[in-house]
Amino acid sequence: MDADSGRGRPFVEPRQRWRLTFRRGADAPAIAHRELAESWLAALATALPLPRGEGSRPRPPLTFAAPLPAGMAAEREIADLQLAERLPTWRVREAVCAAAPGGIAVTNVHDVWLGAPPLTAAVAAADYRVTLVAGASPGANAIREAADRLLAASTLERRRPRGGDSVAYDLRPLLAAIEVAEGPPIVIRVRTRFHPERGAGRPEEVLAALGEALGTPLEPAEIVRQRVLLAEDLAEVTLGSTASGQV
Repeated sequence: MDADSGRGRPFVEPRQRWRLTFRRGADAPAIAHRELAESWLAALATALPLPRGEGSRPRPPLTFAAPLPAGMAAEREIADLQLAERLPTWRVREAVCAAAPGGIAVTNVHDVWLGAPPLTAAVAAADYRVTLVAGASPGANAIREAADRLLAASTLERRRPRGGDSVAYDLRPLLAAIEVAEGPPIVIRVRTRFHPERGAGRPEEVLAALGEALGTPLEPAEIVRQRVLLAEDLAEVTLGSTASGQV
């Protein structure tokens, strides 16, 4: 008998894989992503048959395409859930909806191929909607010109906090697109990339770079992650399209 985590628990292989699409409201508790994931998984463990992996640090049966920043609203997030038994859609849907942490609303559940690449390897980009404080920023045309300069640049050297220090990095490879909509209020849509070695672009870093290009800071009233995108989605989903989902 195989053991997991060194405690003599038997290995139970996954038999089914479900993709969950969910959203989080702006009024949801501002908890860290790890706490959200652990809370959801603990609730699911009492409602559904979950597999148990091998080794001292097995991959959890609930995995997310990308961590969701604490306190940020999101409209179309993706997570995969593996089960140790094959179950009908209605039962899985009821369980994941009931187990979802406060502020999380599951909008869609569908099964995917068990052998598909893990989400963390397939995620390619994320779209954000940044609403600026009304009347506290330059006009949309000036912001568009600054965005064009960022996108035309070969490098965008910046610094990112790490621990008690900061490290230099290049934002340009992590920035895919910027669109600016007329206000009031002015809305900036940003698509950032995920890179296996460089990490992910962050909307607040793009906003800071825009502010420096303009010579004046841009103050966000709200930042919403509209969606995370897998590589297969990039050619079909435009930056300004509306995120959607269904229960």
